[in-house]
Amino acid sequence: MAGTISRIRLENFMCHSSLHIELGEHVNFITGQNGSGKSAILTALCIAFGSRAKSTQRAAALKDFIKTGCSHATVVVDINNQGEDAFKPEVYGNLIILERRITESTSSTLLKDQHGKKVAHRKDDLNEIVEHFNIDVENPCVIMSQDKSREFLHSGNDKDKFKFFFKATLLQQVNELLETIRDQLNNADSIVQELEKSIKPVMRELDELREKIKNMEHIEEIAHDIDNLKKKLAWSWVYGVDKQIEEQTVKLQKLKERIPACQERIDRSTAVIDELKKELIEKEEIVNSLRDKTREVNMMKKSMEDKIAEVVKQTIELEAEHVRGTRLLEKMNVQLKKLQAQLHDFQTQHMQMTQAEASQIEEDMKTIQGEIDNLHSSVTRLREEEKKFSEELSGIQKSITDITKEITENDSRFQQLKSQINDLQHRQSNKVTAFGGPRVLNLLETIESSYRRFKNPPIGPIGAHLKLASEFWSVAVDCACGRLLDAFIVSCHKDLQILRECANKVHYGYLQIIIYDFTRPRLLIPDHRLPTTEHPTVLSVIQSENDTVVNVLVDQGNAERQVLVRDYEVGKSVAFDSRIQNMKEVYTADGYKMFSRGSVQTILPPYKNRRAGRLCSSVGEKIAELINEANGIEKIKSEKSAQRRKLVSDQQNLEQKITSLKRKRVPEEHRLANKKVHLDDAKRASVENNTYTAVDTTELEEEIKQGKIDIEQKELLLQKISVRLTATIQDVNDNKASYKTYMDSMNAETGSFSSANDELDIANRKLDAAQQEKTHYEGLMETKVLPDIKMAEADYANLQQLRQESFKKASVICSESDLEALGHVAGSTPEQLSAKINRLKHRLDQESRRYSESIDDLRALHEKKERKIFKKQQLYAGFRVKLNSCQNALDLRWKKFQRNAGLLKRQLTWLFNEHLGKKGISGFINVDYKNKVLSVELTMPQDASRDTVRDTRGLSGGERSFSTLCFTLALHGMTEAPFRAMDEFDVFMDAVSRKISLDTLIDFAVAQGSQWIFITPHDISMVKPGDRVKKQQMAAPRG
Repeated sequence: MAGTISRIRLENFMCHSSLHIELGEHVNFITGQNGSGKSAILTALCIAFGSRAKSTQRAAALKDFIKTGCSHATVVVDINNQGEDAFKPEVYGNLIILERRITESTSSTLLKDQHGKKVAHRKDDLNEIVEHFNIDVENPCVIMSQDKSREFLHSGNDKDKFKFFFKATLLQQVNELLETIRDQLNNADSIVQELEKSIKPVMRELDELREKIKNMEHIEEIAHDIDNLKKKLAWSWVYGVDKQIEEQTVKLQKLKERIPACQERIDRSTAVIDELKKELIEKEEIVNSLRDKTREVNMMKKSMEDKIAEVVKQTIELEAEHVRGTRLLEKMNVQLKKLQAQLHDFQTQHMQMTQAEASQIEEDMKTIQGEIDNLHSSVTRLREEEKKFSEELSGIQKSITDITKEITENDSRFQQLKSQINDLQHRQSNKVTAFGGPRVLNLLETIESSYRRFKNPPIGPIGAHLKLASEFWSVAVDCACGRLLDAFIVSCHKDLQILRECANKVHYGYLQIIIYDFTRPRLLIPDHRLPTTEHPTVLSVIQSENDTVVNVLVDQGNAERQVLVRDYEVGKSVAFDSRIQNMKEVYTADGYKMFSRGSVQTILPPYKNRRAGRLCSSVGEKIAELINEANGIEKIKSEKSAQRRKLVSDQQNLEQKITSLKRKRVPEEHRLANKKVHLDDAKRASVENNTYTAVDTTELEEEIKQGKIDIEQKELLLQKISVRLTATIQDVNDNKASYKTYMDSMNAETGSFSSANDELDIANRKLDAAQQEKTHYEGLMETKVLPDIKMAEADYANLQQLRQESFKKASVICSESDLEALGHVAGSTPEQLSAKINRLKHRLDQESRRYSESIDDLRALHEKKERKIFKKQQLYAGFRVKLNSCQNALDLRWKKFQRNAGLLKRQLTWLFNEHLGKKGISGFINVDYKNKVLSVELTMPQDASRDTVRDTRGLSGGERSFSTLCFTLALHGMTEAPFRAMDEFDVFMDAVSRKISLDTLIDFAVAQGSQWIFITPHDISMVKPGDRVKKQQMAAPRG
């Protein structure tokens, strides 16, 4: 079940260094002596799910939970995440690992998936999981610690019982939330009243402004006259500029008449310059020709100088090389004499070695060789035995690996069969669950409750509306239609949105919804559009009374083009050998899918988990078949496990034998290696003693012989260098003579180049004089004539700009047509108009002194304040409307809260009586919400008068314990949680009461179906064992 706890691991937490607790899915009992750390398990659960340290009543801060002497504490909780209520199974898988780590300064929370991979770490992610599974660890009905058990279960105080009821049913949380909202609304109402009062002084100021504006309106007439005069003044400036423009136009025309005379002189100078340029070009060509020739002469000169320098350099190098060779030859002669003297001294020495020593070495070598042969045979024998055992061990290990692999495959297959059996059993009870699982039932219930919202009721799932003509094709049709069988059909987009809302309510994600016209009749497929084959199609083997379902399978699933065949070979023949028209895909009876697209042929194997098609009606036979197969696999598993155990035993024996042989072989190999080393040393010593003298003499003789050869070669090389040096000196002399002859011939040609240069300079001076004359007249044109024209044009442009600006400003003040209505400005200069305006302004100032503000300012201030007040009135009115809406909503929720509180009170009494009735007892629970007390009234079966016992303290110990237990179970029945835990719930009970309470608790826990964790220090041997009850004993505390 999703949300239950499968394992709890504690490290350095409270009294535990390391603790692992595995929990069953149903009822768990954890017992142990006081001080063994039982209660620490529930404290760890509270801390893991985000509870604060003070809420556990065991510590003031999280760091207090760290075991003494340790630096950190870790709590790891494994949460099952299977079933339809799983939380994000695509992210976490079948298990959510919640890890809370506490240090001296901080604490952190990690959320991991089933493989231990980190998924999230934020507090919001943990809250999302807690809200999804409805885990409220601070609710006493979810986790009842020692302190809560003493406070609620073993107290006869009616106020404590009311607190237990009020907190367990979440009424306390809702009541506190509503009270907080009411206080916030009252504060907001006070603020709005203060804001509404703040407007009244501003309203009074607004009335005073209106009165003041009425008294100042006569000043506006004078201001109106001033405005009219300002308009005339603006246009008088425009007309004055027009006169200046006319005068400047005449002046500009006269200046432009001076340009032609000046331009004539410039053109004459330009013609002279062109003729001089042609003459200059001819002379430059002559000079360039002479310059090129001179450049060639210089290059030749440079080449000859470089050649002479190179030959001189070679001469110097050869002389240096000859000197170095002579010195080296002298050194080689000295070295040869030294070697000859050394050879003579070496031959006088004698190396002696007696025959007795040689014989002794030979005898030792024979002894060592014999020992080596014996050790080698022993090592070889041990290696052969070890190899034989290793081969046997390798065979056994391979067999163990094969059997282990086979057992693993059988386990996987067994789990698949169990899953398929569970699915088929669900389908046996309700066929609809085959198409979406149990969640589709919740969706159909939601659709039924929202029936009136749909234009047309949705149709679905599609598979629930289909039947097969033959169950032989159930797997093939299931593979062909696939997820389309889970889909729903609606008639419009609005119904799609409503259906999507219903799916979200029941957490049915990725629901396929198809929009289709429900009024469309069943489609009739003509024969020429069907596959031309004798094999059936999906459309021919399915049956449905709903035309829309069949139409959707045709339009969306191409059911009329999907061909069904009996086996694999026939499918290949139909799909690939013959090109059948109108055929899309071929499906075999066991689920193979075959199709071709162009030249590509594709075969897809059937789904692993799809043994029986979802459209199959004989579910019972399939379940029996799968159960038989599962039993067979389980039998094979047990046989293979026995074989593996025997092989493991044989493997251990062989490993012991191999280890024993290795212990014997390794010392023998070490001795063999040492003997071989001794033998090599002896051989090496004998060879060195026999060959020492002969080798040294030969080397010296060879070195002397080579020295003589090197001296002869060096003398021959020196002779060659001397010949090359003589030839090089002759080349130097020849090159110098050629250079002198060439330079004498070239000096005669330099005179013509100088005269050509002089003529070129004269031509350049004439051209410069002509250009200076042209520049003079161009300067005159640029500095005198054109600047005057440009200045006149600039003045003209400025006047035009001034006219445009004056016209623009005047047009802003008033249009020219408006000016004509006021009277023309002819005869009035701007100065006269300005004087009139000043006189009127003086009069206006005298009148305005009576008031500090102008009427326009007052009117603007009036409008500004009026807008401000209006906005505030609208804003505060909006605040008031929203406050009233919030108050009405709060009143409505308060009424619902009171009604729900009354319903919970009645539900508690019904459930309380239901549990009491098992012992023939009846009772009533009176909840007084005003005084916050809860009283229990009981009527015992042995009481003939049927009087009500109002105080449970008047009952016997067993009766009081049983009534308290019934009260607790009634509250548990009113709350929902994936798991519940109770600590020391039976601490004040006697043996008989404990026996009755335990039986009642187990029956209730098993019937309810959620996970229960009971912690007690007492003996629970009277609890009957079963597959739904798990007992665990905590280790005794260490002294």
